[in-house]
Amino acid sequence: MKISNRRSRRAAVAVALGSVLALTATACGDDGSGGSGGDKGAEGSGTGKIVFWDNNGGVRTDIWKEIIADFQKANPDIKVEYVGIPSTDYQSKVDTALQGGGLPDVGGVGAAMLAGFAAQNALEPLDGRLAKSSLNGKLNEDMLTSLKAAGGGDDKLYSIPTSANNGVLYYRTDLFKKAGLDEPTTWDKFYTAAEKLTDSGKNEFGYTIRGGAGSIAQALDAMYGQSGITSFWDASGEKTTVNDPKNVAALEKYAALYKKVTPAADLNNDFTKMVAQWDSGTIGMLNHNLGSYQDHVKALGTEKFRGIPQPVGASGKRVQVSNPVDGIGLFKSSKNKEAAWKFIEFASSHEENSKFNEAAGQVPANNDAAKDAWISKAEPTKLAAAALTDGSTTIVQLPYYLPDWNTVSKADNEPNFQKVLNGDMSAKEFLDTVAGQLNEAQAEWKSRNG
Repeated sequence: MKISNRRSRRAAVAVALGSVLALTATACGDDGSGGSGGDKGAEGSGTGKIVFWDNNGGVRTDIWKEIIADFQKANPDIKVEYVGIPSTDYQSKVDTALQGGGLPDVGGVGAAMLAGFAAQNALEPLDGRLAKSSLNGKLNEDMLTSLKAAGGGDDKLYSIPTSANNGVLYYRTDLFKKAGLDEPTTWDKFYTAAEKLTDSGKNEFGYTIRGGAGSIAQALDAMYGQSGITSFWDASGEKTTVNDPKNVAALEKYAALYKKVTPAADLNNDFTKMVAQWDSGTIGMLNHNLGSYQDHVKALGTEKFRGIPQPVGASGKRVQVSNPVDGIGLFKSSKNKEAAWKFIEFASSHEENSKFNEAAGQVPANNDAAKDAWISKAEPTKLAAAALTDGSTTIVQLPYYLPDWNTVSKADNEPNFQKVLNGDMSAKEFLDTVAGQLNEAQAEWKSRNG
């Protein structure tokens, strides 16, 4: 039933989008942003106002405002209007604007949502602009490749990478030392610590599990990390390994942590609530990414916690699912593409990209920024970068290229994951549902892309 419902929703969106395009095709354009999907936009004068949508508003507002101030100082004839949108609302905000108008000139476009936007013809291909830019040859090739692959199959670049945001296991070194526990470098040590650090009567817990928005990505990391399965698709490339029996068993064990060694509030916690809870309480471990490192430093200092790469499995190898590369895209409907591109170039330059990633605690996309001194001082970033390059980690590439990926991995199934945590749905039923939707989406994508 879920599969047919999703297809119906896509069809409804397509009909609505077609109607809007038929109307806007006859409308006269105006200066500035505000276009809808299918609007070809214009290069503009390279001066005036542009609108920038931050896809992680609130969390990254301060650093983006700093970068914007730098840009406007260097380009006094361009004014940037900043709009911060929470990450959980960003895709729906863009989708609404695609149908009804009001798109920005430029905005955050990470790999996870890239295919859906590109499929709706919302983004300007950037290959030609990059080739003529001072950024050419200065950006991380792996991140560029990831964003090209995520674009939906036409091998075009629709987003300039800003950072990679690797998964991290944060743990309280003070609590581990007090309990006489080893560092949680393996999944066995992780489960042992989660149990030993829990005393619910004293409001002390071994772990905080993500049950709200963004929960499924974290669950996938735990599943593949334990099962050791290294490919998202089977040998045929048509069936996902999500519901492989080893992954089912891994999810059963992981989900069983809820309320046993975690706070009950975790059921509805997105990353901001989960991070705030960990920073202010006595919880042993937290799975998140490099992006929350500075929050932990502010709350705990650098002496009470560490951030290490994800635990290794029984084979002694570390397996992680790919964390989406983040980036900045130019919306095709922009009436001032020249000025918007200037902003993307500036934000991706050595100094600004370094400044952004130091604040975010992430791995810079600009190769020169990645050599800056702060990297060696931010231990989780340093360790994550090493784990990705020293051969110790196998990355399971998630199918960001599927236009349905974000819907399947978020809105369609996050409520069901909560049912798994509550014991109202089995891990197998949940993963079989997800697998059915992904297999259908893969078949549709293959039929369109040969």
